[in-house]
Amino acid sequence: MSRLENAIAQYCPDGVPFVPLDSVLVYEQPTKYLVSSTAYEDSFPTPVLTAGQTFILGYTNESSGIYNASPDGPVIIFDDFTTAFKWVDFPFKAKSSAMKMLTLKPGASASLRFIYFAMLCIDFMPQEHSRHWISRYSKFTVPLPPVPVQEEVVRSLNLFTSLEAELRAELDARREQFEYYRRQLLTFEELADG
Repeated sequence: MSRLENAIAQYCPDGVPFVPLDSVLVYEQPTKYLVSSTAYEDSFPTPVLTAGQTFILGYTNESSGIYNASPDGPVIIFDDFTTAFKWVDFPFKAKSSAMKMLTLKPGASASLRFIYFAMLCIDFMPQEHSRHWISRYSKFTVPLPPVPVQEEVVRSLNLFTSLEAELRAELDARREQFEYYRRQLLTFEELADG
């Protein structure tokens, strides 16, 4: 048996309850963390985030109103209109007032990272342009096994996340290598000069 199977057998002999997201998460509006200027520069220290595909829009030199996320105090940023979300464990400023910062409710018997992974399994595509966290998304249910099982699930999924990042980096390096050799092998000008 695997470590996860052992944990499930030990802690969940009667199954796993499902709970609505708003029973374990609280949200904070980004108002006090919004960036004032869009004059971004890569040399500035603080990233400006969106929960969408772009994620890091740029960097600002604004020093007040920074959301101090960290590895010990992470946050899930959630786009209220698109329902896109990202895991953040570093200080940042927010771009949009439509973003919500999601953290665990005080006293919740949950791992934020487990909840993040569970949210990745929610299959919901918004059909209308409206705010979704309060009206709909926070009511979706996720499994909530005991914390030792959550920790084992997170350990396993973090490992796969790390392996995926390594594979992505390796693939990017191979693409660059391919482009380099393609240019070298298909540029006959230098060969003609010699």
